[in-house]
Amino acid sequence: MIGDGLRRLGALLQEHGGLMATLLSSAGTRDEHEPRPAASPAKLAAEGPRAAGRREDYELLVEAIYEGYLLHYGSPRIVSAPEADLRLLAGDQLYAIGLARLVALGDTAAVAELADTITLSALAHGGGAHGLADAVWEAGARAVGWGSSETHRRAKDLAFAGAPDATEAMRTSAARGGVGDRPGG
Repeated sequence: MIGDGLRRLGALLQEHGGLMATLLSSAGTRDEHEPRPAASPAKLAAEGPRAAGRREDYELLVEAIYEGYLLHYGSPRIVSAPEADLRLLAGDQLYAIGLARLVALGDTAAVAELADTITLSALAHGGGAHGLADAVWEAGARAVGWGSSETHRRAKDLAFAGAPDATEAMRTSAARGGVGDRPGG
C-alpha cells in the first residue's frame, strides 16, 4: 500500500540487523503535540507513471534516500543517531540502500535524478538556502515519478549555478512537472 514506505523502511532495517537496526527510533510514539515531520517526497515519486507496477519499491527506496538526507541535514523520522559522525555514516548507508534498490530496478534515469537531488540539496544547505533544498527534493521526486523535463533541467542548471531564481524555478518544476515539455528519462 502506498503511504507506508517509512514503516516498511523500518522493517527492512530491522530485518537487516546490525548497526542500522540499533539506531531505529520508536517511530509512532511521537507526542501528538510535537510538530509533524515534513512530508516525504517518496509518495510523490511513487505516484508517478514511471513507478507503475513498482510503486511500493519506489516509495521504499525514496524513503531510504530521504531519511539519509534528513540524517545529514534535518530531523530524521525513524533513525536516531546521537553523534554527528554516526548521523553522517547512517545517512550515507541509507543513501546506498536506496540507490542500490533503484539500480536493481534498472532505472538509471532515476538514479541520475536522485544523485542530482542529493548533490543539489547538499549545495543548497551549504549555502544556507534551506527553501531551495526543499524545492529540490519535491522537484526531484516528481522527476523520478513522472520523468524529467526541459523545465526541470533548466531549474537544475540554475541551482547548480547558484542563481538567485533557482528556488522559484525548482518550485515551478515541482508544481508543473514540466507540463508542456517533452519528457526525458
